[in-house]
Amino acid sequence: MNLTKEQAAIINSTENIKINAVAGSGKTTTIIEYARTRSTSAKILYLAFNKSVKLDAIKKFVDKGLDNVTVETAHSLAYKHIVYGSRYKISPQGYKTNEIAEILNLQGNGEKHTEYVIANHISKFLSYFCNSDKKKVQDLNYLDTVTDEKAIKFVKTFYNYIEKQSRIFLAKMNSGEIDITHDFYLKKFQLSDVQLQYDYILFDEGQDASPAMLDVFLNQKATKVIVGDTHQQIYSWRFAVNSLEKATFKTFNLSTSFRFSQDIADLAMNILENKIDFVAQDILPITGKGTTSATKSKAILARTNLGLLLKAIEYVTEKKKIKQIYFEGNINSYTYADDGTSLYDVLNLYNSKNHLIRDNLIKGMLNLEELEDYIEKTEDVQLGMMVEIIREYGNKIPDIIKLIKEKHITDGERENAEMIFSTVHRCKGMEYDTVQLVNDFISVEKLEKLKKNFRKEEINLQKINEEINLLYVAVTRTKNSIHIPESLVDEDFPISSQIHLLKSISADDQKMIKQLRREKASNTTEKAYSLDAIRLVHKGAYNPWTAELDNELTVLFCEGMHEKDIATHFGRTRGAIKSRIKKLELAELYN
Repeated sequence: MNLTKEQAAIINSTENIKINAVAGSGKTTTIIEYARTRSTSAKILYLAFNKSVKLDAIKKFVDKGLDNVTVETAHSLAYKHIVYGSRYKISPQGYKTNEIAEILNLQGNGEKHTEYVIANHISKFLSYFCNSDKKKVQDLNYLDTVTDEKAIKFVKTFYNYIEKQSRIFLAKMNSGEIDITHDFYLKKFQLSDVQLQYDYILFDEGQDASPAMLDVFLNQKATKVIVGDTHQQIYSWRFAVNSLEKATFKTFNLSTSFRFSQDIADLAMNILENKIDFVAQDILPITGKGTTSATKSKAILARTNLGLLLKAIEYVTEKKKIKQIYFEGNINSYTYADDGTSLYDVLNLYNSKNHLIRDNLIKGMLNLEELEDYIEKTEDVQLGMMVEIIREYGNKIPDIIKLIKEKHITDGERENAEMIFSTVHRCKGMEYDTVQLVNDFISVEKLEKLKKNFRKEEINLQKINEEINLLYVAVTRTKNSIHIPESLVDEDFPISSQIHLLKSISADDQKMIKQLRREKASNTTEKAYSLDAIRLVHKGAYNPWTAELDNELTVLFCEGMHEKDIATHFGRTRGAIKSRIKKLELAELYN
């Protein structure tokens, strides 16, 4: 293969090295070539970040005939050393707050739900310790992870009790009295100081390694190569550290992306430059040399599970001829918010079946309107998306979810999917010909507000950094073109034929839409369907279609965009879009 100067320097190195590789820069290709040029008798371990990347890497190494390379994730490696053949049993989903309180028989102080608040902090303390490189719980200060003033006050009051109960819970897992978690056996692996019998260890996606994973890697006697992108760190909430900065190895760069063109590279750098307004740092210039015009693999990417689920529901209900879709990761997890709230609990609230609700917060609501009032006061985006899904589809949801699962194909058939759905966290290391982003990433408007009111002591820099990284990762999954909400792009950024802006609905119009839905649901007024209301929400509803607009509509249709998103893009009603698609016979021509 023809190597760049950057790649050649890496392959010819003989020491421990770290590689800062921009998205699509061929880091896996470089690592494979690095392995290929080593002795065939050398034992090589390639550490992938997750299962999807592991499966992809195995295929690539096999295709190159490199049977001396073993591919593992940190967890699969730890499992083989700690769990396999042992008495341990794993709790796949970990432990919920109420389960921890019950197992430890936690005692509160007489105030309502104190034991559950303590259990919640124990859960977080356990995760903090298991992902750390420390040997004892006492070596950590859990308060370092708490930011809310009320939470800090609570933790200070109960700190000794929280720490003691955390140690008791770990002891129960260690003895096999209760099932262990995935975090626990990785921690036990780190503490066991195992020396792996490999000559070379290649650690991919190093920017998202936990201190525990990094400690295992750094303590090996093998020649070590750690590779990643400092701007793709998106797991700090799992206590990941930027291991590229922690590893004191000689640094090499891969700055040319072979995945996408310079237009996409410029968009990626424009997103990253938002970081400079918060913390002074160097942004490695990206050269984009991708040339593909293929549109076979199409993906819809979201920041959150529920944002993605809403798009998937729209997709299967609008595109009935679609037979095969694929979700990266576990499809069942997409009906839950990050805190474990189930979509079905909100549906039961909608149907006044409170006795079937399992989530205590939802169970405490009298109706959906009360929940919406709570959402407005707390700005709980994920709960808001759940309500939006319920308002739109109601009791059709169970059948729609069933339909989604029926159309979902297996991992082995993934390449046959007509549309792939994924959150950014699940598509790390993946790439697609065309990408559409859901409008649930951090917006330019929000970033501008944060910059304007910037006070280092009042702002979570790590969180802002990660939100920018999430958008950067999402944008750089594309090989050809991207459909991105205009709210995520600087107003003066030059748009090209590969970057398609999706019109965003203003906050005022969103309020109007919510009001229309409420009025429709209650059937108390006809005002919701007035001409003025339609014109307010759909500002382009009565503009004539032109040849240019028809061409744009055809492109969006062919790339698999939902009718709802197309309607938003053109500022028209869904009925108008359906009518135009029918008139142009797009379904007959392109389905």
